[in-house]
Amino acid sequence: MFGSPTRTLDSEYAKVRAENDWTEMQAAQYPDRLRAFCSFNPLKDYAIGELERCAAKPDLHYGIKLHFGNSDVQLENSEHLERLRRVFRAANQHRMAIVIHLHANIARHRPYGATQARILLDSLLPLAPDVPVQIAHLAGSSGYSDPGADSVMAVLADAVAANDPRTRRLWFDVTTVALPGMTDTVAALIVRRIRQVGVDRILYGSDAAVPGNLPPREGWAAFRKVPLTTAEFDWVSANVAPYMR
Repeated sequence: MFGSPTRTLDSEYAKVRAENDWTEMQAAQYPDRLRAFCSFNPLKDYAIGELERCAAKPDLHYGIKLHFGNSDVQLENSEHLERLRRVFRAANQHRMAIVIHLHANIARHRPYGATQARILLDSLLPLAPDVPVQIAHLAGSSGYSDPGADSVMAVLADAVAANDPRTRRLWFDVTTVALPGMTDTVAALIVRRIRQVGVDRILYGSDAAVPGNLPPREGWAAFRKVPLTTAEFDWVSANVAPYMR
């Protein structure tokens, strides 16, 4: 958030470092339960330096979290893509998992759909073959009524179903995908995409503790409203992210 282009801050990078260090300290209190991920705007000049700093820290080396929406990443922008390629290479070199809020910036109406999914497949995933890459929110943002998000998932799910080697270590989470009051059509589409990629690749998650987001227990109850089988819910609930093992 400190690196968001919507903000102008004094000592921005110092604030980014302090935020990552604070997160590291909280997770270090519960090492058997929590893993802290390093986060930054991947388009910033300090991105690689911060990744490498985090990689050297004992409780912050597990992975990085990238938020393409907040950072206003545009995959179709060649300069943005080249900066991202450097980040993916560095994360793979340091064996850091990558969690991505893939959805493009909504407020600025950035393009988001099959084109962006193919860029991810063709230009980024091949640079991180040795680490898990997790797509947050089933490629959406909140809920699953955005056609762009499903267009992205359709491309990724087809690649997984075809055993595309670029998806070998690709995971998906269902954080804030199922919301109270979702339509039967949306719920059925969520199930379709989950089954396409396979329940063994699906992680449950809860989102930031801010107004409007469901707490973990209520979020799980909302997810249980989608028409998966009991066996499928049991499988998802038992899945463990590679960076937690």
